[in-house]
Amino acid sequence: MLTHPLITWAVDHPWPTAGITAAALAVLGAALWGTIRTVRSWTWPPLPVLVAGAGALVCTAYSGDTSWRFAGERLGMVDSTERALMFGAGELALLACAVMARANKAATATAETAGSAGVPGILVWVITGVQIIPCYATSGFVGGTVRAVIGPVLAGLLWHLAMGLEIRVARPEALSTGLPAIIGRELRERLLSRLGLAARDRTAEQITRDRATARAVHLAAVLELRPDGWVSGYRRRRLAAAVARSGAGTNGEQRHRLLQQLAARRTSGQLATVPLASPWASTPVPTEAYPRTPLGVTGAQLRAMDPLAAVHLVRAAHPEDTPAEVASWCTEYGVPVSETQVRVALRAGNPHPAVPTATATALNRASEPVPGADLELDVWSTALVHPEVQSRVPVLAAAGARTPQVHARIPDRPFLESLKFPQSTEPEYGVPAAPDVPEHPGPGPDDVPDEDVPEGDLDVPDPDPLIEQARAKYGTTVPSFRTLKAEYGIGQARAQRIRDALGGTP
Repeated sequence: MLTHPLITWAVDHPWPTAGITAAALAVLGAALWGTIRTVRSWTWPPLPVLVAGAGALVCTAYSGDTSWRFAGERLGMVDSTERALMFGAGELALLACAVMARANKAATATAETAGSAGVPGILVWVITGVQIIPCYATSGFVGGTVRAVIGPVLAGLLWHLAMGLEIRVARPEALSTGLPAIIGRELRERLLSRLGLAARDRTAEQITRDRATARAVHLAAVLELRPDGWVSGYRRRRLAAAVARSGAGTNGEQRHRLLQQLAARRTSGQLATVPLASPWASTPVPTEAYPRTPLGVTGAQLRAMDPLAAVHLVRAAHPEDTPAEVASWCTEYGVPVSETQVRVALRAGNPHPAVPTATATALNRASEPVPGADLELDVWSTALVHPEVQSRVPVLAAAGARTPQVHARIPDRPFLESLKFPQSTEPEYGVPAAPDVPEHPGPGPDDVPDEDVPEGDLDVPDPDPLIEQARAKYGTTVPSFRTLKAEYGIGQARAQRIRDALGGTP
């Protein structure tokens, strides 16, 4: 039994054979997988285009068989190589022209038209007509007809469908701009117009009425010109039938149309004498278009821009206007924006809040003197306890937390004497009125010892001599508690009695 050397080698070397086989299978699988991915990534045309292309290829092959026979029998191509290279020249040219015609259609297609195949589309039909000649020369009349229809004619038609069907599917309303298509549309429209079917948006009944109305007008005009004769009775019967079919007796609009058409036909002779104005005396048409208004031009330009950029341009044109006025200008130009948007675009911030009338009046009182305007605020960094708070006062456990206070240092006494404070029933500005301290008739078990009470408050005679001194010094002006305590070195209770005696608010 004879065996192949490769088989013998594979049997003798199993491991190398297995490796080579696995590598070959891997390469074959990778090639197959890449081919499948490539085919799946293709953008395939619609199914009708594929079917038309397949039919065109078969019909082209059928036409190629005719060309092979014709080249050997009538053109003298006896050499098989020569015939194989030359017989399919027509079919190849037909295929090339079909592809170029398809490319022209796709390049010239728009939303309204399907594009034009151009010169390659015309050459497709020229080549198809030339290839009919070999069909009849090879197979006679009957066989030639079969070969011509199934071969070059069907090949040309199917190539035409394959190159134009996809564009029509994408835009069914598009119109073809080819010469046969234009001629076909014109003939169809003229035939429909001749039959009275060209007007759109009409029902079949309305078309029948309009045609009967036109026939009635024609018969009435003929009877007016030739009322007597052997055919007048026949025409009257036709006129009556046409009027009845038009529905003019029951339809007012149709009757009005019938009368208007009849009147126009009867008085058509007056067109020769109708006075008309001479078109040569009318105003000539201007050579240039009327200029547009500046507002319209500006508005069109601003509407084409971003609203924020339009706001900047309007503000540049009106630099003195407020944001509200700029918003009004933009709205007038056709760019509706709000005042807030204008402020955001211009970075103008929010508008100032409206000041109440009472607050504005109070702020405008600049002429009224402010008591204590010459006092200087001096913040002490050391712990300074005023004499009036040196006495120990019982503090309740439920009282709130004590907050630190900033005190004002009072200038020297000569400066205070030079000030003339107006009489006021309110406490000094910035200093809250101290609460009244009730006087106890005698020491009690819970009273605070008087060891911290100033010496001026011990054994005060009645009446207090300081009252007369203060009245002589201040007159009708009522000094504050702090002034009395600093002046005479007395406590809160005695300063209260002196101030009450001078007419202050208790």
